[in-house]
Amino acid sequence: MNLPNTSITGVRTFSCFVLCLLSLVVKAQTDPQATKETKALYRNLIKNQGKGVMFGHQDALAYGLNEDGSRWTGGSDKSDVKTISGQHPAVIGWDLGHLELDKPANLDNVPFKEMRRLTIEHYAKGGVITFSWHPNNPLDPSKTTWDKVDFTIRNILNDPAKTDNYKKWLDKLAVFFNSLKDPHGTAVPVIFRPYHEHTGSWFWWGAGHCTPAEYKKFWELTVNYLRKEKQVHHLLIAYSTDSFTSKEHYLERYPGNHFVDLLGFDLYHRNAPASNASFKADFGRMVKTLEEIAAENNKPCIVSEMGIEKVTEADWWTNIVLPVVKDSRLSYFLVWRNGRPDHYYAPYKGQKSEKDFLKMIGTGKVLLLDKTTKLKLYK
Repeated sequence: MNLPNTSITGVRTFSCFVLCLLSLVVKAQTDPQATKETKALYRNLIKNQGKGVMFGHQDALAYGLNEDGSRWTGGSDKSDVKTISGQHPAVIGWDLGHLELDKPANLDNVPFKEMRRLTIEHYAKGGVITFSWHPNNPLDPSKTTWDKVDFTIRNILNDPAKTDNYKKWLDKLAVFFNSLKDPHGTAVPVIFRPYHEHTGSWFWWGAGHCTPAEYKKFWELTVNYLRKEKQVHHLLIAYSTDSFTSKEHYLERYPGNHFVDLLGFDLYHRNAPASNASFKADFGRMVKTLEEIAAENNKPCIVSEMGIEKVTEADWWTNIVLPVVKDSRLSYFLVWRNGRPDHYYAPYKGQKSEKDFLKMIGTGKVLLLDKTTKLKLYK
């Protein structure tokens, strides 16, 4: 049927409007009841892709290393990165392991009360906060995250009593999350990254201990319970594999776009310097694949954990990391904690890679807290 030109124009205009509307729906944060600050964070993570990659550090505000290698804890407005650069990391990571056991501190001895305070302070400064969770085994709390018990997830899903017991652990997470409020009573938006590195088999939820279908169903149970039953509406949910070989491998256990807000992976550099070239190649390949998957699914992407223990390569930041991340669309990359003199992943005063780290920051491609604040992520 032939239509007048004005009708064709009207149809085209309406079609463009519908397509734009659908695009906004697809890009919407996955919790329809998310707080406005949470939606703003998600929206701005997408908006700022390509404008610089935020630098993150696990437990950065709770403890670190002095120049002589001794350990400091409980510093006032202190972090190892701030000591050498004048600015805190843009992203701070915490872990909730042992919250499910009613312990006063997590598995790395960070008091949950202190974690709450530091989370609220970092949010007030415009920074980003992410939480991982290394829970003990819900079927036998005496067993740790690393005790590889087969069929834990299957038993939780198939036994109502075990399901209820697991939900009691989620109740404790919900209480903690809902306690993260600023002085005005605003819930602090945070990124929650449960059941990570599941392409490996070193955790009880890993690939060797449950089927892809079971993993997906368990993920859905966790997210739905926190949202619908406990009314936690200030979380962005991050899906985070360990190393992967292809898109298909990455997505094998993906629970679906309605249950994931951010796409990420964990990757550690071991056996340097012999492995420098292969690690850099794998890191670049995985970031490129992640960007493709994220673009196809309209999600922000991150490197949720990475690092080289004791940062043994003096030029690791500019030779290995920067070439991969500098022109990427990653929202952030986070290195693991500075736990002790033989277990740290960020430079501290006098550490051999300190100058190289500052050189990376000086490029403007990797952002610390001062640059993140200017992005106004929660507006």
